[in-house]
Amino acid sequence: MTSQQAYDKAVENFKKGYNCTQSVVMVFAGELGYDVEKLLKICQPFGGGICRMREMCGAVSGMLFCLGMKKGDASGDKLKKDEIYEQGQKLMKRFEEINGSYICRELLGITDKKITFVSEERTEEYYKKRPCADLCGIAARIFAEWLEENR
Repeated sequence: MTSQQAYDKAVENFKKGYNCTQSVVMVFAGELGYDVEKLLKICQPFGGGICRMREMCGAVSGMLFCLGMKKGDASGDKLKKDEIYEQGQKLMKRFEEINGSYICRELLGITDKKITFVSEERTEEYYKKRPCADLCGIAARIFAEWLEENR
């Protein structure tokens, strides 16, 4: 899959109502050999900057989930853990270079700390004021490029 196809699929997923993390993970789950439905459930709490707390961008979380699906290790080996941290930091830095941050509230320009667990309705107005679909696409593009370089 090209980086543009990954971008387009992630944007489409977000516009279907999936959260940012789910939108990115769905792009790569099948290709990486994972059950999409199970991952959608696992990733659901990571939307809205983790449970709408506006912390780590959900698209970045999705990108890191994909990194774990591709390179993750279950043995507890320190070197493998350090390697994935290094790769994850590179992906996060690339996202930050493009977008200026990887923190949800900063990306959305939210300055108040008013937090609610209630998600917003996905309307045309919502899509006009939120860059989330594009951020999902960018995270998917970055991971697709990384995947191509690390086959």
